[in-house]
Amino acid sequence: MEKRIAILGLLVQDREATAAVNRLLHEYGEWIIGRMGIPHRERCSVITVVMDCPADTAHALSGALGRLDNVQVSALDAG
Repeated sequence: MEKRIAILGLLVQDREATAAVNRLLHEYGEWIIGRMGIPHRERCSVITVVMDCPADTAHALSGALGRLDNVQVSALDAG
């Protein structure tokens, strides 16, 4: 399988969702090469995840994160 670089941008609008987000990121940890989180006390947390993985893997993580309540995700991959 061909690997590619993918970037996921997350907006976590409720701290209650943080545990589920972290669980999924841990599950896909072998593919994650970098992660940056910026907590914004008054609004939401912003998380950027950089992956080196097959496209299907990035899409699977993006979809799983997007199904969580109060989490928005956008993906970009270098096709």
